[in-house]
Amino acid sequence: MITLNVNGRVQRLDADPDTPLLYALREDLGLNGAKYGCGLGQCGACTVLIDGRPVFSCVVPISVLANRRIVTLEGLGSPEAPGPLQRAFIEEQAAQCGYCIPGMMLRAQALLNANQNPTELEIRRHLQPNLCRCGTQMRIVKAVLRAARYMRTAAAAG
Repeated sequence: MITLNVNGRVQRLDADPDTPLLYALREDLGLNGAKYGCGLGQCGACTVLIDGRPVFSCVVPISVLANRRIVTLEGLGSPEAPGPLQRAFIEEQAAQCGYCIPGMMLRAQALLNANQNPTELEIRRHLQPNLCRCGTQMRIVKAVLRAARYMRTAAAAG
């Protein structure tokens, strides 16, 4: 039995310890935000946050995740109450096919957690490990800048 902390909830899984986190999230927990892309930790479609850092979930076995905090796209908000980053991506229409977007959003969230006033260059550099084949990078960058403004405004309002 493996215990994981996913989106603030303790989850117990009866799974092989070598199971990649991506598979456990999608198949065992029904969290389908992270996508299977390459399966080799090269495209970023499966990115989640582990202890606040972006990680390719397709190459991380669940056996190494005890006492670690995992955040998926579903942990950023909901359709009824989207988080600032989700709202900004919707408003900027940053998704085309949408396949890379969950990974992009989690990587962007890690950046915004560390720096609520990133430059466009900092955003581009931070998102660089995640691939988008549709060409929506400009809208993705705009969405991250918008989310940063939302977060700064919320922080200033206290």
